[in-house]
Amino acid sequence: MWLWTILISALFLGAYDVAKKQSLKRNGVMWVLFAVSVLSTLLLIPFMSEGSLNDHMLILPKAVVVTVSWISGLEGIKLLPLTTASTIKSSRPVFVVVFSILLFSESLNAFQWLGVGFAIVALFLLGRTSREEGITFKSNRGLVWMVLSVFTGAASALYDKYIIQELDPMFVLSWCNLYIAVLMGIVLAVKQLRDGANRERFRWDWTLLLTAVLIVSSDALYFYSISVDGSLLSVISLLRRGSVIITFALGAILFGEKHIKAKAFELAVLLAGLALLVIGS
Repeated sequence: MWLWTILISALFLGAYDVAKKQSLKRNGVMWVLFAVSVLSTLLLIPFMSEGSLNDHMLILPKAVVVTVSWISGLEGIKLLPLTTASTIKSSRPVFVVVFSILLFSESLNAFQWLGVGFAIVALFLLGRTSREEGITFKSNRGLVWMVLSVFTGAASALYDKYIIQELDPMFVLSWCNLYIAVLMGIVLAVKQLRDGANRERFRWDWTLLLTAVLIVSSDALYFYSISVDGSLLSVISLLRRGSVIITFALGAILFGEKHIKAKAFELAVLLAGLALLVIGS
């Protein structure tokens, strides 16, 4: 069952990345993140429940890591083509797989290892295509932001496996979003004060609400999946990164990005890897 829920989560996550990119047309990065985190918190109010001080202390580190990952990731999306940013982001499961094996003693069967191999090859090819577009660390800060997002995102996924063993998934999701909203508000306030007369103004856009609905739905299914007995974080992370396929397709259609044929082949290799993971599971 957790395989199907994580695949649906990936579908929502792919649409979420596109909605974020669209929302940046009317607002700056911090306004988008603050608005989405506040709206997400409001959507999750019905799922909030009381917890001990220790429970909240477990959630706070995740909120900090996710805040850094969201800010750096959206900065990367703003500066890079959506198909490029999303494929760099899809490298996160490779790090999660390695550390899942080291930290949680997870073991993969032959089909799953073959799927991981396909995914790694696909990510390598996607990186090569990005270089052909002239996007390198020296020429584009967006890459630096995306790498930071990848590492902090991997750290968040690894921490999820730990706290879900201790806490209810919806308790984590609802309170974590509240803390993220507070952190985003603090960062936004500091930025607005620093910018003075040049500070960015907020413009309401319905894509902000759509973005919040999509990420809440995706995260709820994700937390359910990792809470199921016998679920493998390494496989879940790879399947969830299948969202890049949705992001790629919508990005190509809506934003008219380049090197679509080459990226389509590389995504086909990634899809084959994901299919092997499903078969092996």
